Amino acid sequence: MRTIQAGLQAHLDGEVTTLCHAWRVTRRDGVVLGFTDHDHNLSFDGTDYLAASGFEASEAEDGNGLAAESGELSGGFSAEAIREADLAAGRYDGAKVEVFTVNWQDTSERLLLRTAELGEVRREGGLFRAELRRLTHGLDQVRGRIYGHRCDAVFGDSSCGIDASAPAYRATATVLAVLDEMRVKVGGLSGFAERFFRYGVLTVASGAAVGLSADIEDHRKADGADELVLWLPAPAGLAAGDALQVTAGCDKRFSTCKAKFANELNFRGFPHMPGSDFTYGYADGDTVHDGRPLYE
Repeated sequence: MRTIQAGLQAHLDGEVTTLCHAWRVTRRDGVVLGFTDHDHNLSFDGTDYLAASGFEASEAEDGNGLAAESGELSGGFSAEAIREADLAAGRYDGAKVEVFTVNWQDTSERLLLRTAELGEVRREGGLFRAELRRLTHGLDQVRGRIYGHRCDAVFGDSSCGIDASAPAYRATATVLAVLDEMRVKVGGLSGFAERFFRYGVLTVASGAAVGLSADIEDHRKADGADELVLWLPAPAGLAAGDALQVTAGCDKRFSTCKAKFANELNFRGFPHMPGSDFTYGYADGDTVHDGRPLYE
């Protein structure tokens, strides 16, 4: 049940109201930004809310259940507010958004309407449209373990047990050239074998894209240097001379866990689990079904 403070309730009960909306956006890197559809800047709770930022909200409904309703936020790009380059770089992906209704004559009279998460962001010329996802959308995601032949741990987490920050698995590299949006030529990885960083992660340590990460699809040796092939386009702003932290990857196979990391005791997959052909098979006179291991 939502409780409205007495001052705001009295204002709502009056014949004339002076209300506006305000949005507080908290990015995953800790940056906090405020916006309002009022024609003057507002300030409360230690955050300044910029006017004339072009922010608008669509109509949205909240139900009593756990359905993942969503709304929409739109606006124009502004050097003082949200920049197109930051959106393209993914700095707003998964950001927390708090929506308030505020009495702009007395900002102490306000009400938190909803808390949501930024979802899909679309760019249309000089405008953007961002999906506001209700926090219950996380209930649609798979939780818990999945039985499969490959390991379900994340490389370096507590289940895996490997220290991913150790020098044996992490290196500092320098961007020599951005070959195209999916390939980066780097130096500093000569001490590692080809494909060692396949399925790993690179994190930009300097330059315009500092703090952004990308997943590595493949690691190749070419022309005396190393080439990292990415699953998705390289972080916006990545350029020659930028420093990278590159962490090894794992293909989740038992053989890799044993040979590459000597970590077979912590393997979290089920390599001896029967496949679908065996599951749908049946006893016959030509197949031995005596309970012996399927794999030696």
